[in-house]
Amino acid sequence: MQSFPQLETERLLLNELQETDLQNLVQYANNKKVSEYTLNLPYPYKEEDALYWLDTVRKGFEHKSQFFFAIRLKEDGEFIGGIGLVPDQRHKRAEIGYWLAEPFWNRNILTEAAMAVIDFGFNAMELNKITAHYLEGNPASGRVMQKCSMEKEGELKEHIYKDERFYDIEIYGLTRSSYLSL
Repeated sequence: MQSFPQLETERLLLNELQETDLQNLVQYANNKKVSEYTLNLPYPYKEEDALYWLDTVRKGFEHKSQFFFAIRLKEDGEFIGGIGLVPDQRHKRAEIGYWLAEPFWNRNILTEAAMAVIDFGFNAMELNKITAHYLEGNPASGRVMQKCSMEKEGELKEHIYKDERFYDIEIYGLTRSSYLSL
C-alpha cells in the first residue's frame, strides 16, 4: 500500500488527515465531552496537540503501524472526527478506535465509518480479528461496536488510569469467520 487508502460510504469519505484539517481538529477535539472518554485526546486540545497528532498519523502510515482516517462528510468534505486501526501483523489483528465531533453525535456516523474501516481491515489488510474497547460511562461507543456485529469478549476492571481515576473497560471483538458469515 503505497498511497493512503480512501474509503467511501453512503454519507462519508474516510481519507488522509491533512494540514488543512487542523482548524476543525482543534475546534472539535477541544471539547471536554469528547476528551473525557478517549485515551489520546487531551483537554484542553491545542494547535500543538493537533500538529503532533498529524505527525504521528503520517509516521504511522509510513511505518504501517497505524491507519488513521479523517472522517469527512461527503457533501462538503468537512473534517468531523477520526477513526483508525492499529495493527498487530504478527497475530493478524488490529484494534479500532474512533472519535467524533459532538455536533455529529447520534446520527450513526461512527457506525457507518466503523463498518467501512472493518471492511478495509478484513479485506485489504487481511486481518483475522478486529478488537475495540470503551471506557465505562461511554455506552454509546459500545453501541457502535454492537451495531458493527462485534461481540463483547470481556471487561477489565480499573484498567485505564485517566484524569486521576481508574476506569473499567469493555472489550469487543469480531473475527474474520464471524465477519464472513454476516
